[in-house]
Amino acid sequence: MTTGFFFDERCFWHGGGNYALTLPVGDLVQPLAAGGLPESPETKRRLKNLMDVTGLTGELEVRSAQPATREALERIHPASLLDQFKEMSDAGGGEIGLRTPFGKGGYEIAALSAGIATDAIRAVASGDLQNAYALSRPPGHHCLPDWPNGFCLLANIAIAIETVKSEGRANRVAVLDWDVHHGNGTEAIYYDRDDVLTISLHQEKNYPLDTGDTSDRGKGDGLGHNINVPLPPGAGHTTYLHAMEKIVLPALADFKPDMIIVACGFDAAAFDPLSRMMATADTFRQMTKQVMGAAQTLCDGKLVLVHEGGYSEAYVPFCGHAVIEELSGSAITAEDPMALSLATRQPNARVQAFFAELVDEMADFFAKPPQGG
Repeated sequence: MTTGFFFDERCFWHGGGNYALTLPVGDLVQPLAAGGLPESPETKRRLKNLMDVTGLTGELEVRSAQPATREALERIHPASLLDQFKEMSDAGGGEIGLRTPFGKGGYEIAALSAGIATDAIRAVASGDLQNAYALSRPPGHHCLPDWPNGFCLLANIAIAIETVKSEGRANRVAVLDWDVHHGNGTEAIYYDRDDVLTISLHQEKNYPLDTGDTSDRGKGDGLGHNINVPLPPGAGHTTYLHAMEKIVLPALADFKPDMIIVACGFDAAAFDPLSRMMATADTFRQMTKQVMGAAQTLCDGKLVLVHEGGYSEAYVPFCGHAVIEELSGSAITAEDPMALSLATRQPNARVQAFFAELVDEMADFFAKPPQGG
């Protein structure tokens, strides 16, 4: 079966507001030449451009989607928030939540982003496609039910999960978030539920500053169904793969999901302005290979990657291309121009051993019955 690729040009038209990186432009902060937040359309558009140039796009089932319906949005978000968002959007835009600016039509674009994730997940859950990549924008994994946050206006993945669950296409869903920032929104939505496993690999205390601890395991029915893997800055390629092998894959095997969804951020990559993790395009390729193996064993290969962060316009396209090559089994490649340099810059053996010890300690912690209520 074919790999799907879901995107829409209109998602690239979402505006980032009057920011310089994550700082509001003001008396002491000058606008950047590029303007706006680092969450710009260019990383995503340049990924699609690279795929077109190499020919990879031609090997995929390319689709767009309809915006998520109001009914679908209200499965996660209160009507009051959606009404406020729509009113501001119709009036020309503004900012709702924290670091979530948008322009006129921002509501419709965010609903389309959620719809792209939903259609990708529905197509795989129904068996129409083997797996898929959703190039959603704006992203969603920081968005709480009643509070947009960190570039994320709607909770794309949660909206999609609840839609396919309402249609009877899936019961147990695992969400693996390897964006460099903690997936606090997805965690919050499913924190007290046992039908969705949430796993977040992230740079420790990057964003948000006060979430993402290993001790946060869920509550009530959800106790033990939330796993946070905070990694120290500079962790690099080997540490990510070790964390996948020791923590993520065993957790997926224990949960036995009907399908696996990856919140696929590329901001753990070297050169990203919002992280210090030293991952490479091959790191993302190898993690994709690992999770594909798990999906094949556990849920007939049903796997969807939904785009989240990643802010290096030059390097994100190579990371995304490597992932989609692996996902589709394509022989088409886009050679990473920084591969040799980044291999040289990885942590030395002593530092890698220290990081491995930290991961092993976390694995031992997660292997024990969770405490709490």
